[in-house]
Amino acid sequence: MDPQLTSTLIAVALVLVYVIALVSAMEAILKARTSQGAIAWTISLLTLPYITVPLYLVFGRSRFDGYPRQWHEIKEEEHQRLIGQTGELIAQHIVSAPGEQRPWDSLLKLVQMPATTGNRVDLLIDGQQTFDSIVAGMEAARHYILFQFYIIRDDELGRRLFRVLEDKARAGLKVFLLYDEIGSPSFPHTSPYLALQMTGVKISPFNTTQRWRKPFQLNLRNHRKNVVVDGKVAWIGGHNLGDEYLGHNKRIGTWRDTHIRLEGPAVAAAVLAFATDWRSATSSPLEEAWRFSAETKGDSKVLVFPSNPATEYEEAGLMYHQHIVAATRRIWIASPYFVPDHGIISALQLAALRGVDVRLLIPDRPIGPVGANPVLNMANWAYTRDLLPTGVKVYRYQDGFMHQKVLLLDDRYAGVGTANFDSRSFRLNFEITVLVDDPAFAAQVERMLQADLGRSREVTQEEIDNKPVWFTLAMAVARLFSPVL
Repeated sequence: MDPQLTSTLIAVALVLVYVIALVSAMEAILKARTSQGAIAWTISLLTLPYITVPLYLVFGRSRFDGYPRQWHEIKEEEHQRLIGQTGELIAQHIVSAPGEQRPWDSLLKLVQMPATTGNRVDLLIDGQQTFDSIVAGMEAARHYILFQFYIIRDDELGRRLFRVLEDKARAGLKVFLLYDEIGSPSFPHTSPYLALQMTGVKISPFNTTQRWRKPFQLNLRNHRKNVVVDGKVAWIGGHNLGDEYLGHNKRIGTWRDTHIRLEGPAVAAAVLAFATDWRSATSSPLEEAWRFSAETKGDSKVLVFPSNPATEYEEAGLMYHQHIVAATRRIWIASPYFVPDHGIISALQLAALRGVDVRLLIPDRPIGPVGANPVLNMANWAYTRDLLPTGVKVYRYQDGFMHQKVLLLDDRYAGVGTANFDSRSFRLNFEITVLVDDPAFAAQVERMLQADLGRSREVTQEEIDNKPVWFTLAMAVARLFSPVL
Protein backbone atom coordinates (compact mmCIF):
# COMPACT_ATOMS: atom_id res chain seq x y z
CA MET A 1 0.00 0.00 0.00
CA ASP A 2 1.14 3.54 -0.77
CA PRO A 3 2.78 5.01 2.39
CA GLN A 4 1.03 8.33 1.81
CA LEU A 5 -2.35 6.60 1.57
CA THR A 6 -1.56 4.64 4.74
CA SER A 7 -0.71 7.83 6.61
CA THR A 8 -3.93 9.44 5.41
CA LEU A 9 -6.06 6.47 6.56
CA ILE A 10 -4.37 6.46 9.96
CA ALA A 11 -4.98 10.20 10.34
CA VAL A 12 -8.65 9.80 9.38
CA ALA A 13 -9.02 6.92 11.85
CA LEU A 14 -7.48 8.97 14.66
CA VAL A 15 -9.77 11.91 13.94
CA LEU A 16 -12.78 9.56 13.83
CA VAL A 17 -11.88 8.10 17.23
CA TYR A 18 -11.68 11.58 18.75
CA VAL A 19 -15.00 12.56 17.16
CA ILE A 20 -16.67 9.43 18.58
CA ALA A 21 -15.06 10.16 21.96
CA LEU A 22 -16.41 13.73 21.93
CA VAL A 23 -19.92 12.63 20.96
CA SER A 24 -19.83 9.86 23.59
CA ALA A 25 -18.67 12.32 26.26
CA MET A 26 -21.60 14.60 25.42
CA GLU A 27 -23.97 11.62 25.66
CA ALA A 28 -22.46 10.64 29.03
CA ILE A 29 -22.97 14.18 30.36
CA LEU A 30 -26.61 14.20 29.23
CA LYS A 31 -27.64 10.65 30.10
CA ALA A 32 -25.43 9.27 32.89
CA ARG A 33 -27.41 8.27 35.97
CA THR A 34 -24.97 9.96 38.35
CA SER A 35 -22.67 12.97 38.20
CA GLN A 36 -19.76 10.76 39.29
CA GLY A 37 -20.36 8.47 36.33
CA ALA A 38 -20.65 11.39 33.92
CA ILE A 39 -17.39 12.91 35.15
CA ALA A 40 -15.52 9.59 35.07
CA TRP A 41 -16.63 8.74 31.53
CA THR A 42 -16.01 12.28 30.20
CA ILE A 43 -12.46 12.50 31.56
CA SER A 44 -11.61 8.98 30.37
CA LEU A 45 -13.08 9.50 26.90
CA LEU A 46 -11.24 12.76 26.30
CA THR A 47 -7.88 11.68 27.74
CA LEU A 48 -7.71 8.00 26.71
CA PRO A 49 -10.12 7.74 23.76
CA TYR A 50 -8.47 4.69 22.13
CA ILE A 51 -9.06 2.61 25.26
CA THR A 52 -12.26 4.18 26.59
CA VAL A 53 -14.38 4.46 23.42
CA PRO A 54 -14.75 0.66 23.01
CA LEU A 55 -15.47 0.34 26.74
CA TYR A 56 -18.10 3.08 26.58
CA LEU A 57 -19.86 1.49 23.60
CA VAL A 58 -20.19 -1.73 25.60
CA PHE A 59 -20.59 -0.57 29.20
CA GLY A 60 -21.36 3.13 29.11
CA ARG A 61 -25.09 3.23 28.51
CA SER A 62 -27.26 3.10 31.59
CA ARG A 63 -30.64 3.77 30.02
CA PHE A 64 -32.66 1.33 27.98
CA ASP A 65 -33.37 3.37 24.83
CA GLY A 66 -34.74 2.29 21.49
CA TYR A 67 -37.92 0.43 22.41
CA PRO A 68 -40.41 -0.14 19.59
CA ARG A 69 -42.66 2.02 21.74
CA GLN A 70 -42.01 4.01 24.88
CA TRP A 71 -41.83 1.81 27.96
CA HIS A 72 -44.51 3.67 29.89
CA GLU A 73 -46.91 3.37 26.94
CA ILE A 74 -46.32 -0.39 26.72
CA LYS A 75 -46.79 -0.82 30.44
CA GLU A 76 -49.92 1.33 30.50
CA GLU A 77 -51.50 -0.62 27.64
CA GLU A 78 -50.73 -3.96 29.26
CA HIS A 79 -51.95 -2.63 32.60
CA GLN A 80 -55.28 -1.53 31.17
CA ARG A 81 -55.63 -4.78 29.25
CA LEU A 82 -54.95 -6.82 32.37
CA ILE A 83 -57.23 -4.80 34.63
CA GLY A 84 -59.96 -4.97 32.00
CA GLN A 85 -59.86 -8.76 32.10
CA THR A 86 -59.61 -9.14 35.86
CA GLY A 87 -62.58 -6.87 36.56
CA GLU A 88 -63.21 -6.60 40.29
CA LEU A 89 -61.18 -9.64 41.24
CA ILE A 90 -58.17 -7.51 42.18
CA ALA A 91 -60.13 -4.46 43.35
CA GLN A 92 -61.71 -6.31 46.26
CA HIS A 93 -58.23 -7.23 47.58
CA ILE A 94 -56.51 -3.85 47.27
CA VAL A 95 -54.88 -2.73 50.52
CA SER A 96 -56.61 0.36 51.87
CA ALA A 97 -55.88 1.20 55.50
CA PRO A 98 -55.96 4.97 56.16
CA GLY A 99 -53.39 6.02 58.71
CA GLU A 100 -51.45 2.76 58.49
CA GLN A 101 -48.11 3.67 56.95
CA ARG A 102 -46.10 0.91 55.28
CA PRO A 103 -42.51 1.35 54.17
CA TRP A 104 -43.52 0.59 50.59
CA ASP A 105 -46.56 2.84 50.39
CA SER A 106 -44.41 5.57 48.80
CA LEU A 107 -43.32 3.11 46.09
CA LEU A 108 -46.81 2.37 44.76
CA LYS A 109 -46.68 5.14 42.15
CA LEU A 110 -43.53 3.64 40.67
CA VAL A 111 -45.02 0.21 39.99
CA GLN A 112 -48.55 1.45 39.14
CA MET A 113 -50.01 -1.68 40.67
CA PRO A 114 -51.67 -1.83 44.09
CA ALA A 115 -50.62 -3.82 47.09
CA THR A 116 -53.12 -6.59 47.79
CA THR A 117 -54.39 -8.62 50.71
CA GLY A 118 -55.38 -12.27 50.79
CA ASN A 119 -52.07 -13.73 49.62
CA ARG A 120 -50.07 -16.75 50.69
CA VAL A 121 -46.28 -16.54 50.52
CA ASP A 122 -44.16 -19.68 50.99
CA LEU A 123 -40.43 -19.41 51.61
CA LEU A 124 -38.37 -21.77 49.43
CA ILE A 125 -34.85 -22.34 50.70
CA ASP A 126 -32.25 -23.52 48.18
CA GLY A 127 -32.56 -25.10 44.76
CA GLN A 128 -34.06 -28.52 45.40
CA GLN A 129 -37.05 -27.12 47.28
CA THR A 130 -37.48 -24.32 44.76
CA PHE A 131 -37.43 -26.38 41.59
CA ASP A 132 -39.49 -29.22 43.06
CA SER A 133 -42.15 -26.61 43.82
CA ILE A 134 -41.95 -25.05 40.34
CA VAL A 135 -42.17 -28.45 38.61
CA ALA A 136 -45.16 -29.50 40.72
CA GLY A 137 -46.87 -26.19 39.97
CA MET A 138 -46.28 -26.42 36.23
CA GLU A 139 -47.45 -30.04 36.12
CA ALA A 140 -50.74 -28.87 37.66
CA ALA A 141 -51.20 -26.10 35.05
CA ARG A 142 -54.49 -26.13 33.16
CA HIS A 143 -54.42 -23.00 31.00
CA TYR A 144 -51.05 -21.30 30.61
CA ILE A 145 -47.46 -21.05 31.85
CA LEU A 146 -45.26 -17.95 31.81
CA PHE A 147 -41.59 -18.92 32.20
CA GLN A 148 -38.76 -16.37 32.55
CA PHE A 149 -35.16 -16.73 33.71
CA TYR A 150 -32.02 -14.68 33.23
CA ILE A 151 -29.84 -17.79 32.81
CA ILE A 152 -31.22 -20.92 31.14
CA ARG A 153 -28.84 -23.85 30.72
CA ASP A 154 -29.09 -27.06 28.75
CA ASP A 155 -28.20 -29.38 31.63
CA GLU A 156 -29.95 -31.94 33.81
CA LEU A 157 -32.07 -29.40 35.70
CA GLY A 158 -32.91 -27.46 32.55
CA ARG A 159 -34.02 -30.58 30.68
CA ARG A 160 -36.18 -31.60 33.64
CA LEU A 161 -38.17 -28.38 33.39
CA PHE A 162 -38.11 -28.34 29.58
CA ARG A 163 -39.89 -31.72 29.54
CA VAL A 164 -42.75 -30.29 31.60
CA LEU A 165 -43.05 -27.26 29.31
CA GLU A 166 -43.08 -29.51 26.23
CA ASP A 167 -45.72 -31.82 27.72
CA LYS A 168 -47.97 -28.87 28.59
CA ALA A 169 -47.57 -27.33 25.14
CA ARG A 170 -48.48 -30.67 23.52
CA ALA A 171 -51.55 -30.81 25.76
CA GLY A 172 -52.73 -27.50 24.27
CA LEU A 173 -51.71 -25.06 27.00
CA LYS A 174 -50.25 -21.68 26.09
CA VAL A 175 -46.60 -21.69 27.13
CA PHE A 176 -44.40 -18.58 26.86
CA LEU A 177 -40.65 -18.63 27.55
CA LEU A 178 -38.58 -15.45 27.91
CA TYR A 179 -34.82 -15.30 28.46
CA ASP A 180 -32.06 -12.70 28.49
CA GLU A 181 -29.78 -12.97 25.47
CA ILE A 182 -26.70 -11.95 27.48
CA GLY A 183 -27.42 -14.25 30.40
CA SER A 184 -28.28 -17.18 28.11
CA PRO A 185 -26.19 -16.69 24.94
CA SER A 186 -25.99 -20.39 24.04
CA PHE A 187 -29.61 -21.31 24.74
CA PRO A 188 -30.92 -20.65 21.17
CA HIS A 189 -28.28 -23.04 19.82
CA THR A 190 -29.26 -26.02 21.96
CA SER A 191 -31.40 -29.00 21.02
CA PRO A 192 -33.98 -28.29 23.79
CA TYR A 193 -34.62 -24.86 22.23
CA LEU A 194 -35.68 -26.47 18.94
CA ALA A 195 -37.67 -29.18 20.73
CA LEU A 196 -39.57 -26.55 22.74
CA GLN A 197 -40.42 -24.62 19.58
CA MET A 198 -41.59 -27.75 17.78
CA THR A 199 -44.02 -28.56 20.59
CA GLY A 200 -45.56 -25.08 20.40
CA VAL A 201 -43.75 -23.18 23.16
CA LYS A 202 -43.49 -19.48 22.28
CA ILE A 203 -39.89 -18.38 22.89
CA SER A 204 -38.30 -14.95 22.75
CA PRO A 205 -35.08 -13.32 23.91
CA PHE A 206 -35.54 -10.04 25.75
CA ASN A 207 -33.02 -8.35 23.42
CA THR A 208 -31.15 -6.30 26.00
CA THR A 209 -28.51 -5.55 23.33
CA GLN A 210 -31.30 -4.16 21.11
CA ARG A 211 -29.35 -5.61 18.18
CA TRP A 212 -29.10 -3.18 15.30
CA ARG A 213 -30.18 -0.19 17.41
CA LYS A 214 -27.32 -0.57 19.90
CA PRO A 215 -25.17 -3.45 18.57
CA PHE A 216 -22.46 -3.02 21.23
CA GLN A 217 -24.76 -2.58 24.23
CA LEU A 218 -23.97 -5.29 26.76
CA ASN A 219 -24.47 -3.34 29.96
CA LEU A 220 -28.22 -3.80 30.45
CA ARG A 221 -29.76 -7.10 31.52
CA ASN A 222 -33.20 -8.54 32.19
CA HIS A 223 -32.32 -10.24 35.45
CA ARG A 224 -35.84 -11.34 36.38
CA LYS A 225 -36.81 -14.89 37.38
CA ASN A 226 -40.58 -15.09 37.14
CA VAL A 227 -42.73 -18.20 36.61
CA VAL A 228 -46.53 -17.96 36.61
CA VAL A 229 -49.12 -20.75 36.29
CA ASP A 230 -52.73 -19.97 35.35
CA GLY A 231 -52.60 -16.55 37.03
CA LYS A 232 -52.93 -18.33 40.38
CA VAL A 233 -49.37 -19.10 41.47
CA ALA A 234 -46.02 -17.40 40.84
CA TRP A 235 -42.41 -18.19 41.73
CA ILE A 236 -39.92 -15.32 42.10
CA GLY A 237 -36.45 -15.23 43.63
CA GLY A 238 -32.72 -15.64 43.20
CA HIS A 239 -32.40 -18.96 41.36
CA ASN A 240 -31.60 -19.25 37.68
CA LEU A 241 -32.10 -22.42 35.69
CA GLY A 242 -28.88 -24.42 35.94
CA ASP A 243 -27.34 -27.34 37.80
CA GLU A 244 -25.08 -25.03 39.82
CA TYR A 245 -28.19 -23.71 41.58
CA LEU A 246 -28.59 -27.20 43.01
CA GLY A 247 -24.98 -27.14 44.21
CA HIS A 248 -23.78 -29.53 41.49
CA ASN A 249 -20.92 -27.35 40.25
CA LYS A 250 -17.70 -28.57 41.88
CA ARG A 251 -15.87 -25.30 41.17
CA ILE A 252 -18.53 -23.22 42.97
CA GLY A 253 -19.58 -25.74 45.62
CA THR A 254 -22.63 -25.35 47.84
CA TRP A 255 -25.11 -22.80 46.49
CA ARG A 256 -27.24 -20.88 48.99
CA ASP A 257 -30.29 -19.18 47.50
CA THR A 258 -33.89 -18.22 48.24
CA HIS A 259 -37.11 -18.14 46.22
CA ILE A 260 -40.76 -17.64 47.15
CA ARG A 261 -44.00 -19.23 46.00
CA LEU A 262 -46.77 -16.63 45.78
CA GLU A 263 -50.46 -17.48 45.63
CA GLY A 264 -53.33 -15.00 45.57
CA PRO A 265 -54.35 -11.72 43.92
CA ALA A 266 -50.76 -10.38 43.94
CA VAL A 267 -49.96 -12.89 41.20
CA ALA A 268 -51.68 -10.50 38.78
CA ALA A 269 -48.71 -8.14 39.16
CA ALA A 270 -46.29 -10.96 38.27
CA VAL A 271 -48.37 -11.56 35.15
CA LEU A 272 -48.21 -7.86 34.30
CA ALA A 273 -44.40 -7.82 34.69
CA PHE A 274 -44.06 -10.76 32.30
CA ALA A 275 -46.62 -9.38 29.85
CA THR A 276 -44.80 -6.04 29.71
CA ASP A 277 -41.45 -7.74 29.12
CA TRP A 278 -42.98 -9.94 26.41
CA ARG A 279 -44.59 -6.96 24.69
CA SER A 280 -41.28 -5.08 24.77
CA ALA A 281 -39.37 -8.07 23.38
CA THR A 282 -41.79 -9.08 20.63
CA SER A 283 -43.87 -5.93 19.95
CA SER A 284 -46.93 -8.16 20.37
CA PRO A 285 -49.25 -8.78 23.33
CA LEU A 286 -49.46 -12.21 24.89
CA GLU A 287 -52.10 -14.35 23.21
CA GLU A 288 -54.06 -15.27 26.29
CA ALA A 289 -57.27 -14.40 28.10
CA TRP A 290 -55.95 -14.05 31.63
CA ARG A 291 -57.53 -16.09 34.37
CA PHE A 292 -57.34 -15.20 38.05
CA SER A 293 -58.78 -16.51 41.26
CA ALA A 294 -60.80 -14.27 43.58
CA GLU A 295 -60.19 -16.61 46.50
CA THR A 296 -58.34 -15.45 49.60
CA LYS A 297 -55.28 -17.68 49.92
CA GLY A 298 -53.67 -16.33 53.06
CA ASP A 299 -53.07 -13.38 55.37
CA SER A 300 -50.11 -11.72 53.67
CA LYS A 301 -50.26 -8.21 52.23
CA VAL A 302 -48.01 -8.13 49.17
CA LEU A 303 -46.55 -5.62 46.76
CA VAL A 304 -44.85 -7.07 43.69
CA PHE A 305 -42.19 -4.53 42.76
CA PRO A 306 -40.74 -4.72 39.21
CA SER A 307 -37.89 -2.27 38.54
CA ASN A 308 -36.11 -1.37 35.32
CA PRO A 309 -33.61 1.06 33.73
CA ALA A 310 -36.15 2.44 31.24
CA THR A 311 -37.67 4.80 33.78
CA GLU A 312 -36.61 8.16 35.13
CA TYR A 313 -35.99 6.79 38.63
CA GLU A 314 -33.59 4.19 40.02
CA GLU A 315 -36.47 2.08 41.25
CA ALA A 316 -34.60 -0.80 42.91
CA GLY A 317 -32.30 1.67 44.67
CA LEU A 318 -35.30 3.64 45.91
CA MET A 319 -36.89 0.44 47.15
CA TYR A 320 -33.86 -0.48 49.25
CA HIS A 321 -33.38 3.12 50.41
CA GLN A 322 -37.00 3.40 51.58
CA HIS A 323 -36.74 0.25 53.67
CA ILE A 324 -33.51 1.42 55.29
CA VAL A 325 -34.88 4.83 56.30
CA ALA A 326 -38.14 3.25 57.52
CA ALA A 327 -36.42 0.82 59.88
CA THR A 328 -37.02 1.45 63.58
CA ARG A 329 -35.60 -1.74 65.11
CA ARG A 330 -33.63 -3.62 62.47
CA ILE A 331 -32.81 -3.87 58.79
CA TRP A 332 -31.06 -7.04 57.60
CA ILE A 333 -30.03 -7.37 53.97
CA ALA A 334 -28.56 -10.45 52.27
CA SER A 335 -27.06 -10.04 48.80
CA PRO A 336 -24.36 -11.79 46.76
CA TYR A 337 -23.14 -8.45 45.42
CA PHE A 338 -22.53 -5.48 47.70
CA VAL A 339 -21.60 -2.39 45.66
CA PRO A 340 -24.08 0.34 46.73
CA ASP A 341 -23.99 4.03 45.90
CA HIS A 342 -23.16 6.88 48.27
CA GLY A 343 -26.81 7.57 49.15
CA ILE A 344 -27.38 3.98 50.26
CA ILE A 345 -24.16 3.97 52.30
CA SER A 346 -25.27 7.18 54.05
CA ALA A 347 -28.71 5.71 54.79
CA LEU A 348 -27.13 2.59 56.33
CA GLN A 349 -24.78 4.71 58.44
CA LEU A 350 -27.60 6.91 59.71
CA ALA A 351 -29.78 3.89 60.50
CA ALA A 352 -27.01 2.39 62.62
CA LEU A 353 -26.31 5.71 64.35
CA ARG A 354 -29.96 6.02 65.41
CA GLY A 355 -29.78 2.59 67.04
CA VAL A 356 -31.18 0.31 64.33
CA ASP A 357 -29.71 -3.20 64.13
CA VAL A 358 -28.17 -3.04 60.64
CA ARG A 359 -26.72 -6.27 59.30
CA LEU A 360 -25.39 -7.04 55.84
CA LEU A 361 -24.78 -10.63 54.77
CA ILE A 362 -22.53 -11.12 51.74
CA PRO A 363 -20.49 -14.04 50.36
CA ASP A 364 -16.91 -14.46 51.49
CA ARG A 365 -15.96 -15.21 47.87
CA PRO A 366 -18.01 -13.17 45.38
CA ILE A 367 -18.50 -14.98 42.08
CA GLY A 368 -19.10 -13.23 38.77
CA PRO A 369 -20.31 -14.69 35.46
CA VAL A 370 -16.92 -16.30 34.76
CA GLY A 371 -15.87 -17.24 38.29
CA ALA A 372 -14.23 -15.57 41.26
CA ASN A 373 -14.24 -11.78 40.98
CA PRO A 374 -11.32 -10.17 42.86
CA VAL A 375 -12.31 -6.62 41.85
CA LEU A 376 -15.81 -7.16 43.24
CA ASN A 377 -14.32 -8.63 46.40
CA MET A 378 -12.11 -5.58 46.93
CA ALA A 379 -15.07 -3.24 46.37
CA ASN A 380 -16.98 -5.18 49.06
CA TRP A 381 -14.14 -4.55 51.49
CA ALA A 382 -13.99 -0.83 50.61
CA TYR A 383 -17.66 -0.29 51.43
CA THR A 384 -17.39 -2.45 54.55
CA ARG A 385 -14.65 -0.14 55.80
CA ASP A 386 -17.03 2.83 55.48
CA LEU A 387 -19.81 1.16 57.45
CA LEU A 388 -18.17 -0.50 60.44
CA PRO A 389 -17.33 2.69 62.41
CA THR A 390 -21.03 3.64 62.58
CA GLY A 391 -22.10 0.28 64.00
CA VAL A 392 -23.23 -1.52 60.84
CA LYS A 393 -22.45 -5.24 61.10
CA VAL A 394 -21.11 -7.00 58.02
CA TYR A 395 -21.03 -10.81 57.81
CA ARG A 396 -19.24 -12.86 55.19
CA TYR A 397 -20.92 -16.21 54.38
CA GLN A 398 -18.55 -19.17 54.68
CA ASP A 399 -20.50 -22.25 53.55
CA GLY A 400 -20.14 -22.01 49.75
CA PHE A 401 -21.59 -19.21 47.65
CA MET A 402 -24.59 -17.20 48.86
CA HIS A 403 -26.76 -15.83 46.02
CA GLN A 404 -30.00 -14.86 47.79
CA LYS A 405 -31.49 -11.34 47.63
CA VAL A 406 -33.46 -10.91 50.86
CA LEU A 407 -34.33 -8.05 53.19
CA LEU A 408 -35.93 -8.05 56.65
CA LEU A 409 -37.37 -4.90 58.20
CA ASP A 410 -38.31 -4.82 61.91
CA ASP A 411 -40.67 -7.69 62.83
CA ARG A 412 -43.23 -7.33 60.07
CA TYR A 413 -41.80 -6.70 56.61
CA ALA A 414 -39.65 -8.83 54.34
CA GLY A 415 -38.64 -8.92 50.70
CA VAL A 416 -37.39 -11.67 48.39
CA GLY A 417 -36.52 -11.14 44.75
CA THR A 418 -33.88 -10.77 42.08
CA ALA A 419 -32.40 -7.32 42.87
CA ASN A 420 -28.86 -7.35 44.23
CA PHE A 421 -27.58 -4.69 46.62
CA ASP A 422 -25.43 -3.03 43.97
CA SER A 423 -25.39 -0.25 41.40
CA ARG A 424 -26.07 -2.66 38.54
CA SER A 425 -29.40 -3.78 39.99
CA PHE A 426 -30.20 -0.22 41.11
CA ARG A 427 -29.58 1.33 37.68
CA LEU A 428 -29.00 -1.18 34.88
CA ASN A 429 -31.02 -4.36 35.36
CA PHE A 430 -34.67 -5.29 34.99
CA GLU A 431 -35.49 -6.79 38.39
CA ILE A 432 -38.51 -7.96 40.39
CA THR A 433 -38.95 -8.15 44.18
CA VAL A 434 -41.84 -9.43 46.28
CA LEU A 435 -42.42 -7.22 49.34
CA VAL A 436 -44.45 -8.83 52.12
CA ASP A 437 -46.27 -7.34 55.10
CA ASP A 438 -46.83 -10.33 57.38
CA PRO A 439 -45.27 -10.91 60.85
CA ALA A 440 -45.47 -14.70 60.41
CA PHE A 441 -43.59 -14.62 57.12
CA ALA A 442 -41.07 -12.13 58.56
CA ALA A 443 -40.45 -14.57 61.41
CA GLN A 444 -39.68 -17.33 58.87
CA VAL A 445 -37.23 -15.05 57.09
CA GLU A 446 -35.62 -14.17 60.42
CA ARG A 447 -35.06 -17.84 61.27
CA MET A 448 -33.59 -18.46 57.82
CA LEU A 449 -31.20 -15.50 58.08
CA GLN A 450 -30.22 -16.41 61.64
CA ALA A 451 -29.14 -19.82 60.31
CA ASP A 452 -27.18 -18.11 57.53
CA LEU A 453 -25.50 -15.78 60.02
CA GLY A 454 -24.49 -18.86 61.97
CA ARG A 455 -22.58 -20.01 58.89
CA SER A 456 -20.88 -16.64 58.52
CA ARG A 457 -18.16 -14.65 60.24
CA GLU A 458 -18.51 -11.04 61.33
CA VAL A 459 -15.95 -8.60 59.92
CA THR A 460 -14.21 -6.53 62.60
CA GLN A 461 -12.59 -3.10 62.44
CA GLU A 462 -9.35 -4.64 63.66
CA GLU A 463 -9.35 -7.01 60.69
CA ILE A 464 -9.58 -4.10 58.25
CA ASP A 465 -7.02 -2.01 60.13
CA ASN A 466 -4.51 -4.85 59.91
CA LYS A 467 -4.77 -5.23 56.12
CA PRO A 468 -1.50 -4.54 54.28
CA VAL A 469 -0.94 -1.35 52.31
CA TRP A 470 -1.42 -3.07 48.94
CA PHE A 471 -4.84 -4.30 50.11
CA THR A 472 -5.91 -0.76 51.05
CA LEU A 473 -4.74 0.51 47.65
CA ALA A 474 -6.60 -2.31 45.88
CA MET A 475 -9.79 -1.39 47.74
CA ALA A 476 -9.50 2.22 46.56
CA VAL A 477 -8.91 1.19 42.94
CA ALA A 478 -11.77 -1.33 42.98
CA ARG A 479 -14.11 1.32 44.30
CA LEU A 480 -13.47 3.41 41.18
CA PHE A 481 -14.91 0.57 39.08
CA SER A 482 -17.98 0.06 41.29
CA PRO A 483 -20.47 1.68 38.86
CA VAL A 484 -19.85 -1.06 36.28
CA LEU A 485 -19.33 -4.09 38.55
